[in-house]
Amino acid sequence: MILITGGAWQGKLSFALELAGKNGERNPQVANGETDPLEAAFQSPVLYGLHHYVRRLQQEEKSVAGFLEQLERQNPNAIVITNELGCGIVPQSAWERRYREGAGRAAVRLAKTSGAVYRVVCGIATQIK
Repeated sequence: MILITGGAWQGKLSFALELAGKNGERNPQVANGETDPLEAAFQSPVLYGLHHYVRRLQQEEKSVAGFLEQLERQNPNAIVITNELGCGIVPQSAWERRYREGAGRAAVRLAKTSGAVYRVVCGIATQIK
């Protein structure tokens, strides 16, 4: 698995598609965490918006840990993209703070088990693991 993190609109998806192309994927299917069914994450070579999956799971009171376990088991070669949410303003809402923490913890977990981790800023990717 490869994890790509960074701020919003920094070029993470373009970099992920570039990596997928280097791995032999032509026009790879991208699972969008905001709109696609949860099951798409277990089949697509690129997952866009892990933080959106976390939000949806928490809203539906489903296990984020269970989702991550299934993702690691069923899609171990996925390229996973997540926004870095912890560097901004702390939300007033307790629910939003729990969501932000959950998204951060999900990224930490995947970073530990991923073969490579990249941070993308201004379209420039830096490998941090």
